[in-house]
Amino acid sequence: MRRAVLLSLVVPLMLLAACGTADDAGPAVGSSTPPVTGSPAEPTASDPATTPGDADGADFDLVVEYDPGEGAPVERYTLTCGETVEGDLPDAEAACEHLMELEEPFAPVPDDAICTQQYGGPQTAHVTGVWRGEPVDLQLSRTDGCRIAQWERLGPLLPGPAG
Repeated sequence: MRRAVLLSLVVPLMLLAACGTADDAGPAVGSSTPPVTGSPAEPTASDPATTPGDADGADFDLVVEYDPGEGAPVERYTLTCGETVEGDLPDAEAACEHLMELEEPFAPVPDDAICTQQYGGPQTAHVTGVWRGEPVDLQLSRTDGCRIAQWERLGPLLPGPAG
């Protein structure tokens, strides 16, 4: 009886241990390719998908609408980062160079971020377009510490106060 109980516990455990996916098994016998583990590599500055020079710059086109606040007119700028930098953004070359160095330049402030209660000014901006082939639609302000830091992180893309 004990033997039957022991077998009824051990056999299912052995079967579970044998279960898995082909990925868990490692490379096939005779294969020289090691198994792939972890997440895909992040793009680097040398990857064609992340460097200027894409055909016609379509992967790096932005429009920046900057509102200095307090009744001043909204300013509109364009920026294309490619083999040649184009657009009417002040210091467009520096903006392209700076944005290329950032991993996720247009990431929003996380919803669960804890931000300091400070006010950086009435300025707002709206950045739209395409960056690294991904759509961009980012509203920016200077209404708390997180948003001020986000603004400053974009550096020469945004005219106006630096903080």
